[in-house]
Amino acid sequence: MPFSAIRRVPLFAVLALLLAAALSLPAHAQDGTVRLKFFKAGWFVGAQGGSGILSYRDQIHALSLGGLSAGLTFGGSVTDLVGTVKNLRSPYDINGVYSAIGVGIAVGAGARAIQMQNANGVVLVLQGEQIGLQADLDLSGLSITIK
Repeated sequence: MPFSAIRRVPLFAVLALLLAAALSLPAHAQDGTVRLKFFKAGWFVGAQGGSGILSYRDQIHALSLGGLSAGLTFGGSVTDLVGTVKNLRSPYDINGVYSAIGVGIAVGAGARAIQMQNANGVVLVLQGEQIGLQADLDLSGLSITIK
């Protein structure tokens, strides 16, 4: 017995509602990878700047880094970090200010690990190497933007 027009209307309505619900779901957050290289120098108040790259969904995005720190900062260093970027819905979610409380000392070369989050909920889990002559106990703000 073939479907009558009256029976098809509710079926099409249900299918349309299911399709609309599936299309309106928020985009699933994904992870990416990042490499950051920045220079930091200071005498009580520090400044840092540098660059990096974000690899996300088979695309590479150039990053610009800058920021300030306040606390006990003495000396200068170069830091090279690599790691994971979590909770990205778009590459532009990485834009923002990341804050961290840091304690460290670099005499020559030393290891560095840090986890930071911005207001978009993006989390950076980084590790790498710091080279220089620096001691710090400070609150840092690192601004990251896609170039």
